Amino acid sequence: MRRKSVPRKIPAELVEIVNKINDRRLRGLVEDMLAKPFVSLREYRGKGIPFEVGPAGRSVHHCYEKGLIEHVVATTDVALKLCDVVEQVYGGKVDRDLVVAGVVLHDLFKPETYIEEGGEYKLSPLGERLDHLSLILCELYRKRAPIELLHVLAAHHGKVGPISPKMLEALIVHLADAADSALCREVLSAAKFLIKDATGEEARKLTAREALAVIRAKQKRGKPGVIEAYVEIKKKRET
Repeated sequence: MRRKSVPRKIPAELVEIVNKINDRRLRGLVEDMLAKPFVSLREYRGKGIPFEVGPAGRSVHHCYEKGLIEHVVATTDVALKLCDVVEQVYGGKVDRDLVVAGVVLHDLFKPETYIEEGGEYKLSPLGERLDHLSLILCELYRKRAPIELLHVLAAHHGKVGPISPKMLEALIVHLADAADSALCREVLSAAKFLIKDATGEEARKLTAREALAVIRAKQKRGKPGVIEAYVEIKKKRET
């Protein structure tokens, strides 16, 4: 069933973040995108995963329900800390509004490029044709977003993207995104290895919180701790 393209309530986790944007026009643009996270291609609209429950990746990092929102929250914290370093340690000046807007929007259309089948995330019909970065740039261009924001988003993949960061704000968003993605990726990978080693089972769709619980259990009680933690995770999922 196609989802109707009606405005949605902005996820509570993101409201406080968006309110950090002081520029009224930029904040309004971000709020509009979050309230209506739909692509203009009507034949593909609404065939992916809803933004508010979508993952931030299919298999590498934040690859679980609501992983995208979790990634945005974490990346915002990292980005603002980097802003502090630039200003307080290096004496630079950062447009924090641009940084926050860039973080909030950088993966907005990822869920539209995914579908869930058999408990796994796969590319949607739209995702097989266009990537999330191209989509956000097209939609923001249509809304006459400032070129500075377009650059921040175009450059958020760093040297492997269509263009590398040419602004300090773009560099900060790229580094924060890369840092949180790597953190989640390594934590998930470590926990899955520990579970496989201790139980022989392949753990699927662990969240970062679950993965950290497994790692802490290993540090405190060794393999028995890993087994206990994994059993507890499975019990919670069943209930």
